Amino acid sequence: MKQVLIVDDSNVIRKVAKRILETLEFKTVEADDGQKALAICTAQMPDAILLDWNMPVMDGMTFLKALRNMPGGAAPKVIFCTAENDISNIARAMHAGADEYIMKPFDRRIIRSKFEEIGLV
Repeated sequence: MKQVLIVDDSNVIRKVAKRILETLEFKTVEADDGQKALAICTAQMPDAILLDWNMPVMDGMTFLKALRNMPGGAAPKVIFCTAENDISNIARAMHAGADEYIMKPFDRRIIRSKFEEIGLV
């Protein structure tokens, strides 16, 4: 079973994403900031990461850059999940190593579609 790390400071977003991903037969792990997510990745690299942009302690962009520089950090598929629709931010995320992005709010259909696009569903 593939594992997805859900990184978001919102407990509600993490719970919604977890329910959706588990119906798609993913094992999920959660972190509420980028620093905790890096610790999880150091212990066991996930297959995919659903990553929030704005978080305290360490934001999504800082996390993504650190992840991609870690041993094995190039492997996980990263989907940025943001409420911001600024195309320059999305371009920066893709340039930094994100594989896809989704806008909040999202639903099962959107998540399934993005995970299909990156080859995990």
